[in-house]
This record gives sequence, structure tokens and C-alpha cells, in this order.
Amino acid sequence: MALESKICGVSDRAAIEAAARGGASWIGLVFFPPSPRAVTPEQAEALAAATPAGLGRAGLFVDPDDALLERVLARVPLELLQLHGSEAPRRVAEIRARFGRPVMKAIKVAQAEDLEAVEAYAPVVDRLLFDAKAPKSMAGALPGGNALSFDWRLLAGRRWPRPWMLSGGLKAETLAEAVATTGAAAVDVSSGVESAPGAKDPALIAAFLERARSL
Repeated sequence: MALESKICGVSDRAAIEAAARGGASWIGLVFFPPSPRAVTPEQAEALAAATPAGLGRAGLFVDPDDALLERVLARVPLELLQLHGSEAPRRVAEIRARFGRPVMKAIKVAQAEDLEAVEAYAPVVDRLLFDAKAPKSMAGALPGGNALSFDWRLLAGRRWPRPWMLSGGLKAETLAEAVATTGAAAVDVSSGVESAPGAKDPALIAAFLERARSL
């Protein structure tokens, strides 16, 4: 089975075109203004319209209220809602039921105990995403996209009740090790294909996806 890849935090057509050429399965649009990758609903509408058939559109939200989700979904045909904040399982279930879209919940990992959250979220999501938890000492840390990885050995040999993606500090040079260690069938990259925070580099996207195709 081919490795499924998501290029998250795209904000221009060049990144979308590179993702499509490289065989990505998903692009991610970030609706979290503090992020350097954030787009407005209006910008996202244009980007979604430029996304070729077969390339899924995910929207990344951080503790969104219903008004924000309604505003975005009125303009942007998202196929997946990625929740990357501190949303409780009950809130995740509410969003999934109300908006009728598949939901992926990020589980932030620094130690083995962090994986215990899967038990509560698995019944109310369609997918899980394992990302690195930023240390409390990290200045300006975002909910994701901090170019941090976690100890991939924490996922080795584990099985989960939902499909899942691996994220957190991935790049072309480390992808093979990450996949071999964790057994991931799907990966999510953002900072690892950027020339600067928020600036996706088509060449880095191409290199990452070429490596992904080889695995």
C-alpha cells in the first residue's frame, strides 16, 4: 500500500500544484490566525477551487466555535476537519455530528502516558493524528507546526482502532526512519517542506513526496 501523504499549511497555488504533482493525498488549510500558515475563509475558497480532483482538502482548526466552522464550510468544501486544540471528546463528537464531516483529532505526544487519550477520542473520530507536544518552556509554541518530533518508538508495534497519521518535525531526510519505526501508513508534513515559517517550498514538497513514494 502506498504511503498516504498530507501537505499541511498550504497558502498558495504553487504549493497545491507541487502537492498534486508529487502524488499527495491531502492538502491542509489552516484556520488559526496566530499561525504563519493561516488563511482566511476567502483565501481558502480560492485555494480549494484550484485544488485538482483527487486531492483531499482538510481544514485545521484549534478549539473552533460553531460560528467559525459554519463560516468556513459555507465557502470551502472540506472533506476532513482536523481538530488540533484542546477539544474534549464530547466537543469532537458534537462537531462531527453537527457538520457531517469526517473528523481527525490530534493527539500531542511527549511521553507514553499521552497516548492514553486515544481511548477517549477513538469512538468519536474517523482518524487520529499523532504530533509532537511542545514543551512548556518553548516560547511562541503553536498547537502544531513547531518543527518538533517526538520519540517515534512510543508508537512502535502499537495498533489503534482508527486510521492514523504521523506528524511532527517530519522531512524527506527523516521520513524513512519515522515510517519504519512507527509503522505509519499516513504522514502529515508542514514545517519540513518550508523555506521559512509559512513559506511552502515546491522543491521541498517534491522531495518529500518522492521519498514517500519510495517507501
